[in-house]
Amino acid sequence: MKNNIKTARIVGALFIVATVAYTFGVVLLDPFLYGSHYLTTVSANENILIIGAFLVLIDAVAVAGIAIAIYPILKKHNEALALGYVGARIGESVLFSVNVIATLTLLTLSQEFVKAGSPDASYYQTLGTVLLAAGNWAYLLGLGLVFALSALILNFVLYQSKLVPRWLSAWGFIGAALVFANFLVESFGMKPVEILFIPIAVQEMAFAVWLIIKGFNSPATISVATKTDVNEA
Repeated sequence: MKNNIKTARIVGALFIVATVAYTFGVVLLDPFLYGSHYLTTVSANENILIIGAFLVLIDAVAVAGIAIAIYPILKKHNEALALGYVGARIGESVLFSVNVIATLTLLTLSQEFVKAGSPDASYYQTLGTVLLAAGNWAYLLGLGLVFALSALILNFVLYQSKLVPRWLSAWGFIGAALVFANFLVESFGMKPVEILFIPIAVQEMAFAVWLIIKGFNSPATISVATKTDVNEA
């Protein structure tokens, strides 16, 4: 029981760390990576780019940590899906790491561009476009596809096992489905609907706080809840 409470608090804290780190990382990076003069502005804002990339890397580590920490809990209820969740979150971590590498490589390219004294930009522009595309695809696949898949798996297992209140896991499942819908929209070249990320973002923070304060439901609690459902039926 004590181990479950400790695990719940670790998982909850890692969810908060991952969300906060990624949010601030994106806020720092996006204005410079997607500006029209990124070949010069990226180099001029080296420290901000490095901090932003480091925050995204923290998110990648925290995401993998969540999967490793929660696996023993999920395994008791569905081992196959528990393994699937670990695999998906590690895949997400790898893709965000690729995003970080692309960002830091773009920083090096920008520095070389400035050192060269603003030469014919076509060569540097082509490389920059490739690096931005690599980072974008890593982001799109990591957040839109792999993250959505992991969230669907997690909340499905939580809903079945009643480790947390079903309203909370159902909320997460719906939020993950909306993220996946946004991935499909972006994959077909349409403008992303950013508002679709809000439900899962808020749910993950509610889930994290719930774990830190309440923890996972114990087997006894789940058993009582099941009996209540049967009696009510």
